[in-house]
Amino acid sequence: MTPNLLVLNGNPKPDSLCHALAREYARSAEQGGARVTLHHVGELAFAPDLHHGYDEAQPLEPDLQAVQQSLMEAHHLVIVAPVWWGHLPARLKGLLDRTLLPGFAFRYQPGKAHPEQLLAGKTARLLLTMDSPPWYYRWWLGAPVERTLTKPVLGLCGIQLTHRLHLGPVHTSGEAARQRWLGQVGAAARQDVQRLARRRA
Repeated sequence: MTPNLLVLNGNPKPDSLCHALAREYARSAEQGGARVTLHHVGELAFAPDLHHGYDEAQPLEPDLQAVQQSLMEAHHLVIVAPVWWGHLPARLKGLLDRTLLPGFAFRYQPGKAHPEQLLAGKTARLLLTMDSPPWYYRWWLGAPVERTLTKPVLGLCGIQLTHRLHLGPVHTSGEAARQRWLGQVGAAARQDVQRLARRRA
């Protein structure tokens, strides 16, 4: 079975390193035989706020419906994002708020603390860019993005975060470093496709 991947570029800036990394991951995965859908959060038309929390249903814009459909069909999710103020960009967080909805991503169970995981069986990779050195992000800050995504967000829905790649510092990087990072991301894509193909054989 052909692996189906969803790549989310969470950097709203059109000419960003994340944009290039997401394209490279998608290109390499497709070359490896996967079917890939790539969404750039900055190109999607949607309101990032839950205007009434989860008290009232908020109609999904067509772009968010497309993201939900892509996620439903995907075996593997790849989130590419910069670390801003120790966390994800607000627009990407809004995308997660709006799409990972009760009844789609999870379902509350009467009398149980943990909901039913409606996206169980999917895996995820996180590709983060940062201006701090990766060791500082991991050991001093405690990898805050992973702390949030692993259990409270992806894990709640049944998506297992299996791999991560931290790239930085970006603000002092030159062309050689950026080309090296693109190479690392391409290799990660090929490894993911091979692993998914073995799992689904």
